[in-house]
Amino acid sequence: MSGYNAVLARNTENAPKGIGPYSQSVAYSHYNNLSAQLPIDPKSGELIAGGVKEQAKQCFKNIKAIVDSIDHVMSDIVRITVFVKNIKDIDAVDEVYKTFFSSYVPTRTIVAVAALPMDALVQIEALVSNGEGTIPNAPQAGDLIKLTNNTANAPTSPLSTQAVAFSHYNNLSAQLPIDPKSGRVVSGGVKEQATQCLKNIKAILESIDVPFDDIVKINIFLKNLSDIEAVNEVYTTFFPDSAIARAVAYVPARTTVAASALPMDALVQIEAVVSHGDGTPPQAVEDRHGLIIEANNTENAPKSSLYTQTVAFSHYNHISAQLPLDPKTGEMVVGGVKEQATQCLKNIKVIVESVDHVMDDVVKVNIFLKNIADIDAVDEIYTTFFPSGVPARRTVGVSALLKDALVQIDAVVSNAEGTPPKA
Repeated sequence: MSGYNAVLARNTENAPKGIGPYSQSVAYSHYNNLSAQLPIDPKSGELIAGGVKEQAKQCFKNIKAIVDSIDHVMSDIVRITVFVKNIKDIDAVDEVYKTFFSSYVPTRTIVAVAALPMDALVQIEALVSNGEGTIPNAPQAGDLIKLTNNTANAPTSPLSTQAVAFSHYNNLSAQLPIDPKSGRVVSGGVKEQATQCLKNIKAILESIDVPFDDIVKINIFLKNLSDIEAVNEVYTTFFPDSAIARAVAYVPARTTVAASALPMDALVQIEAVVSHGDGTPPQAVEDRHGLIIEANNTENAPKSSLYTQTVAFSHYNHISAQLPLDPKTGEMVVGGVKEQATQCLKNIKVIVESVDHVMDDVVKVNIFLKNIADIDAVDEIYTTFFPSGVPARRTVGVSALLKDALVQIDAVVSNAEGTPPKA
């Protein structure tokens, strides 16, 4: 198996140990997945003193310590996700942010959530390029370059790049419902706003000659979760986007998250992860052309016409957020958060196994909790599915979940075999 990528989990004493069973950084193929960083002093294991500026600085210092420990630099970061307790704190966070990204800026998503672990004011997550790849003792392409792109046809910001491609993925900044000409949120309600978010995503993709159906994962952040049906009405006018996609009813994997607030007081914000079959130079032509998206659903996990359970492209599988639904009845399982967490993870396991993978192939897990205090109970269940505690992880508290669930979990899975080129 030496010719295959391997999951590479790493930890450093210079950053906080996980407050749960997870690794600080998990590399696979050409990406490093970092666990969301809290403003914890790695020496004391406690939250640092001070306000949101001090906390944001500590989060970034922790990220930098992890990045440095794996022989990378901050400019290798392709995506930053910032979770704040109070959306008004974002200006203070931005002051700190600029000191860590003075020239190149990655793609970015900003969301205010109901609660964060340890009652922190801010939590920051990073996705890092990994040019050397993870085939043991066999560097793959250490000189791969990032391709950054901005177009005037979508909203621009000095603090984020619209799209950053590395290897076989394009990572897009979360799109707000901003009219790129005026720079203001469009008038109207959530339908008009969702339309503008998706139009902005489409404009970015068109500017880099990528079709809309190359999207593999969509994350929807909603100010009011009850708006999801209105958003879905708009969503289905964008997906599927082509005759080929319609023929196979292709829709990306998807996660829906309740935000307590969004920048510019928006009602909705949408983030996309996009396949990049051309790869980034200098990948050899035979390694990068004609890769296909492999979408899969199994009857053994909950199904929906709005998303695909798992979408693989190249060396990653993206799994739609799983609610604690019994796939046979479509109903919420009986019990509390432990029973619900068990069902979410059972659904993920079934999906992973349906594409001939195992839970040890999971590189990143995202947990959304109605009550952040439930994390200890969830961890009791979590360790029975991930006894080695390898995957990187993010945990946030949200004001609501679909179907009034107590927990929702999604995952990113390694895909050693890659996806085949077109015949």
